[in-house]
Amino acid sequence: MSKINVEALTTFADGSQLFVSTLYGGEGRFSCGLYVFRPGEKNGQDLRAVSDLIDAATCRQAQALAYHQARNLYPQAAPGMKEPPYLIWSGPNLPLAPGFRGRRTNRR
Repeated sequence: MSKINVEALTTFADGSQLFVSTLYGGEGRFSCGLYVFRPGEKNGQDLRAVSDLIDAATCRQAQALAYHQARNLYPQAAPGMKEPPYLIWSGPNLPLAPGFRGRRTNRR
């Protein structure tokens, strides 16, 4: 089962945004991709991939490679780009066991 998240790296002068997606594919496989989101007038919005998926053995490596690719693709925006680490989705909040509901630990 895979998990995916996106985080904005920068906003361009025209209002469009550059996003990085981080995908955990399981078994130690991580991928990142770069996307540009442009608010549109007729169709409402436009989302386009601007890179292939970048694979790495760790999440941090994949995000660092995506960040460097983003800086190469958009050098004029590089100084304002958000650096890794980026958002990592931990999955849905699973219900706690009945014995743990409402308990606080290590709080004084």
